[in-house]
Amino acid sequence: MLSVLAAGIFLALPAKQREGVLPHLVGFATGALLGAALLALIPHAVESAGIENVHQVGIALIAGIALFFILEKFLLWRHCHDDHCVEHPVGVAHEHDHDAHDRRHAHQHEQARKKASGTLVLVGDALHNVLDGVLIAAAFLTDVHLGIVTALAIMAHEIPQEVGNFAVLLNSGVSRRRALFLNLMTSLTAVIGGVVGYFALEQALAALPFALAVAASSLLYVAVADLIPGLHRRVDPRSSITQVLLIGLGIALITFAERHAH
Repeated sequence: MLSVLAAGIFLALPAKQREGVLPHLVGFATGALLGAALLALIPHAVESAGIENVHQVGIALIAGIALFFILEKFLLWRHCHDDHCVEHPVGVAHEHDHDAHDRRHAHQHEQARKKASGTLVLVGDALHNVLDGVLIAAAFLTDVHLGIVTALAIMAHEIPQEVGNFAVLLNSGVSRRRALFLNLMTSLTAVIGGVVGYFALEQALAALPFALAVAASSLLYVAVADLIPGLHRRVDPRSSITQVLLIGLGIALITFAERHAH
């Protein structure tokens, strides 16, 4: 809820200001995700599993990355995660460019695709938030402080993601008020994932280290596959230095929280 409400502030900002602030949020979120995965989740997973099972933790990490790759492909989540999507070729519009009927048909097809993108991003976001809830539950079952660090890292990622979701919904014709409401409803599915994950993992404590590895793979995948490519769209020295500083700030915050939570 906090992530959606914080992202909702951007709805009141002019488009130019939203475009200026979003890259900074993405940079900070990238650092927070990397820090939580590499400095908190994976070390705890290895510690809980024992050094003799470190290879199994690595397998769980790889399996998690493969899982999220397949899920992203299936739901086209990344297709609608950014402000602009890769356009699918519309053959009719190109072959009969001078035909008014075909141009109208192509326009209707494009409008339908935009509406479908709005629905798709809601479905994908809901499933993603359910999984986030399960991962947070796994972290809390291992250690309360680890759960807090994981939740903070996920929240840092969710804010720029929700801004992207707002952009997709607005582009599909949804009003600002309805876009805020729909994003809030889909974010609440994380509670469902948290409850299910808590009771399921509590009955299978031996699986907790591997659940943490999957949680780490989720954060790593989002940071490396989704957020970092977006940062590379800005290549000027000033933006690059700012991105490095913000990534470092995100890592530093997670490190501080991890060290002072115990």
